[in-house]
Amino acid sequence: MRHTLITIVENKPGVLTRVASLFRRRNFNIDALNVGRTENPEISRMTITIDGDKVDEKKVEANLYKLVNVVDVQEATADSAVLRELAMIKVATPIALRQEIISLANVFKAKIADVGPDTMIVQATASTEKVDSIVEALRPYGIIELVRTGNVAMMRGSTEGVRHTPGAGDVVSYMQ
Repeated sequence: MRHTLITIVENKPGVLTRVASLFRRRNFNIDALNVGRTENPEISRMTITIDGDKVDEKKVEANLYKLVNVVDVQEATADSAVLRELAMIKVATPIALRQEIISLANVFKAKIADVGPDTMIVQATASTEKVDSIVEALRPYGIIELVRTGNVAMMRGSTEGVRHTPGAGDVVSYMQ
């Protein structure tokens, strides 16, 4: 089972290196990692996907909290969260099959990002399972190239922007 951790970190040089080094030292494998700015220029957000069958997500979470620049860690798999992945799939498309590929993309609510003389790039933003499905549906046409972001996640409702200090019962907002 995959687990997705939303990790809020200070937006400072070297933070990504420290997180990656922690995973290397503890022999944890990262399935997917996304890092980006937030609405607060002093805070970045890491979405880390790990294989829960190979490592205990609570152990990963506890180790992340040991890093100075980590502000918050939320386990998004168990709680109510919106998880999305972006995939761009370059498919071999002779002119005779273009309408077929466009129709298939429409079924999955995907978009055509580019059309070349003999290729098309299909862009899909969906859950990992739906991205897996469109990849498999396009495979018979000939996938030339595939890139996937891995999950990005956001907690539903009012749980965003709140951190629970480990070991303390206090709830502290990291948003100023």
